Amino acid sequence: MVSDEAWIVDAQLKTLIDLQGVDTRIAALDAEAARLPKEIAAIHAAINAVKQEVDAAKADIDVTRKDQRAKEKDLEVAQAKRSKTEARLYEVKTNKEYSAVLVEIEEDILVLMESQERLAGEIKDAETRLKGRETQGKQDEGALQEKLRGVEAELAGVRSERQELARQLPAPVLADYDKLLRARGGLAIVQVVKPNLCGGCRMTVTPQRLQELRAQTALLPCESCGRYLYWLP
Repeated sequence: MVSDEAWIVDAQLKTLIDLQGVDTRIAALDAEAARLPKEIAAIHAAINAVKQEVDAAKADIDVTRKDQRAKEKDLEVAQAKRSKTEARLYEVKTNKEYSAVLVEIEEDILVLMESQERLAGEIKDAETRLKGRETQGKQDEGALQEKLRGVEAELAGVRSERQELARQLPAPVLADYDKLLRARGGLAIVQVVKPNLCGGCRMTVTPQRLQELRAQTALLPCESCGRYLYWLP
């Protein structure tokens, strides 16, 4: 015949085991709820990185366009001076100097035009990547947001379940359990596992403590880590 004391302890033990399962689930859901916004932020960061590539390429092409306009003005000035010089055929040396300047400016303009062409291609590629990244990012973010809503809804339900279980325990027992939960990495009550080890710290459970656990007339802690122990035949 089971004593009233043993029956009470057995009921508390079962509640504590259920509570530990719920708290383990809450910890996993909390971690998931913290992780998902970071993944969403990473999607935004990836899109912004591609946007920065596009902006940088556009800034570069603006610089080359300004340089080209400046060179074209230089070319106009040089051509005007050359026309005046050609009218005085005896200034051969000066005419040759203007010719050299014209060639140099024309070459600079060609280089700038080639740079613009290359940058225009880079901008087009970057904008294509950006469009694809934005489309994929929108889909990924939508899926993550939906998953986050599901996690938050499940978390609310599990927290409500925890409150119901917590109400079934005496205040001192719940306080001890919560203290252990914080101190022992979210694991306050553990099963004795083969060969007679604490399921938390993996230290050997003494024969005397095993006998006490089989009778289970009180809530018993591991002699090494302090977690509550329970024995399943």
